[in-house]
Amino acid sequence: MLLTPVSGVGASVRSSAAFDERLIGTFGETTLGGGSTISAFSTRLEDQMGKIVVSSMVSIDGYTEGPGGDVSQMPMDLAFAEHNADRVRSSSRLLFGAVSYVGMMQYWPNQVDNADAIPEDKYIASRYASDLGITVVSDRLTRTDIKVWGDRTEIVSRARAHDHLRKLRDAEAGDILVFGSRTLWTDLLAHGLVDELHLLVGPKVVAGDDRAFTGLPQIELTLLGVRTWKDSSTVALSYRPRNAAPPARRDVDYN
Repeated sequence: MLLTPVSGVGASVRSSAAFDERLIGTFGETTLGGGSTISAFSTRLEDQMGKIVVSSMVSIDGYTEGPGGDVSQMPMDLAFAEHNADRVRSSSRLLFGAVSYVGMMQYWPNQVDNADAIPEDKYIASRYASDLGITVVSDRLTRTDIKVWGDRTEIVSRARAHDHLRKLRDAEAGDILVFGSRTLWTDLLAHGLVDELHLLVGPKVVAGDDRAFTGLPQIELTLLGVRTWKDSSTVALSYRPRNAAPPARRDVDYN
């Protein structure tokens, strides 16, 4: 699933005026601007050691995209934007598969000066433009495919990915955040390399093609927190994986 702009879901979407001022992520439950609540986990960058964190929207029937890979069918609203911005706030690096990376590269550079972009999107775009490191796991992309953020972007082969990410996790001060990239993050989850899994459960049956967790082994999760929003039916569930047994290796590039 690509991180699709909330501004594309309709003109009725508006940002919370309290976005820039609110306190984000103390332990326990905190009421945030716009009436949302967050519990049990911290999102402050200075409080974090390096972690690999997955953030993904999932429909109520378990899909990350609609039929034919259409992410516009996902129920993305302002809650989606606020959650994504909050996750970026605690991150120092983004991690993608090839398809998701290309989508981000095509979209986010245009949002820095977009007068119609909501504050959450502007914040995310500014972090792409300024300081976020980017790691792309791919066997087919090369340096010539990188059109922006080249000085902060690295391409890692699938064979090297697990060892490289273990080293990155030790080196990064903030989170290593995965958006989209379902086949990448499910592989990492199966191999015990995901430290936190944040699922935004959207209130829609999308009847897509491939469910998010198809093909994975049994993995136990510990609930870290639940977040809701006053004007949204989306619920954010945050988990820490307990264990995983790796599946057979895939022969296709990560998305």
